[in-house]
Amino acid sequence: MRTVYVLFLALALMLTMSCQQKADIEAEKAKIKAVLDEYVTSIENEDMDLYAKNFAHDPQMVNFGGFGAPIVGWDALEKVIEDQNAALAETKITVSDLAIHVSETGNLAWATCLWNLKAMMGENPVELPVRCTWILEKRDNRWIIVHFHKSMPATG
Repeated sequence: MRTVYVLFLALALMLTMSCQQKADIEAEKAKIKAVLDEYVTSIENEDMDLYAKNFAHDPQMVNFGGFGAPIVGWDALEKVIEDQNAALAETKITVSDLAIHVSETGNLAWATCLWNLKAMMGENPVELPVRCTWILEKRDNRWIIVHFHKSMPATG
């Protein structure tokens, strides 16, 4: 009897697992790309509403910009971007080598890309090669950024 019970449980588990809906990975990648595109647009246009739309507003979130200390929480991130908007003008970002990966469950993703960021800082042109890593989470059926890490390659 115990063997029948174990076999029944195993069969029920297999049936449950086979009925779980698999994520449409390509569709999710397109949605994530749209979020990352909006991120770039928000930076180029200094659009804080668009920027805020695509981010988690978690107080414990930690992000790493290209310079400075870790950015902890939404309030600190918002301040960093506002300061960046005040310091830079005519920002243009060219994205290359974008790679998006989605978990099998379709609720967690990570992406990497390279940026060529050009802007004006006062009268001085600025050009930075930036390496970007993003982590996104699907919340309430939409993708939001929960972490990023940006860095500049070492020169030498």
